[in-house]
Amino acid sequence: MDTIERSKINQLLSSLPRGVVVVSSWLVDQGYSFELQKRYRKSGWLKSIGTGAMIRTRDEVGYEGALYALQQQLGMSIHIGGRSALAMLGKAHYLELSQRKVVLFGGHSEKLPVWFQNHDWELEVDYYQSTFLPPELGLTEVELKTFTIKTSGAVRALMECLHLAPKNQELSECYELMENLTNVRPDHVQKLLEACNSVKVKRLFMYMAEKAQHNWVTYLDLDKVDFGSGKRSIVKNGTYVSKYKITVPRRMEQDDQPTI
Repeated sequence: MDTIERSKINQLLSSLPRGVVVVSSWLVDQGYSFELQKRYRKSGWLKSIGTGAMIRTRDEVGYEGALYALQQQLGMSIHIGGRSALAMLGKAHYLELSQRKVVLFGGHSEKLPVWFQNHDWELEVDYYQSTFLPPELGLTEVELKTFTIKTSGAVRALMECLHLAPKNQELSECYELMENLTNVRPDHVQKLLEACNSVKVKRLFMYMAEKAQHNWVTYLDLDKVDFGSGKRSIVKNGTYVSKYKITVPRRMEQDDQPTI
């Protein structure tokens, strides 16, 4: 490897955070040709983890470092969402933070790259594509050891949980998560409610927020929120809530802390 190539790889490695994936197409845009990347791998500077993706040799990279690449290098809106985001934000204290599953959300047309899907991140990845909320609304940044990644804020994360309920997320758990949302900004909730295009999510969110008796509910202007028309049966053989025209589990109406 000549001096120029060594200088370029040193420049790359000094600018690249530890613990992240580097995407081949992004490197090309930065002036590192495919041939040059090949020589870096051959020389032991970079290591392939799948077609189109590499890591620094001897670097330890988790799914967070891969997510960094999706967000920062590929410009994708894929992010940690749902209960995983709430756990990361400390809003789900009763959940096991060591659980070996992470929930990701992305746009309807955004697919996880093959290298992401095929690599063993030592946990299960549940990825959901949706358009019920705008891609950037309600996100926040979480700082890790050497880099930051985008994740859903608490309100958006709970809406994502409700989006998955009841098939892929228990409603009882959603309510317990809602109970923890004591300190949220009403204007932030308002924006998400107005932007959300899922009638089910909006009705369940407000039903649970009122049931939890959160003070911030009184500051919302629900006249600006489109709750749709007609009834929604969330579960079979449940109890009908006339205010929001939804059918919820009987125990949810009967108990302060429902168990389904």
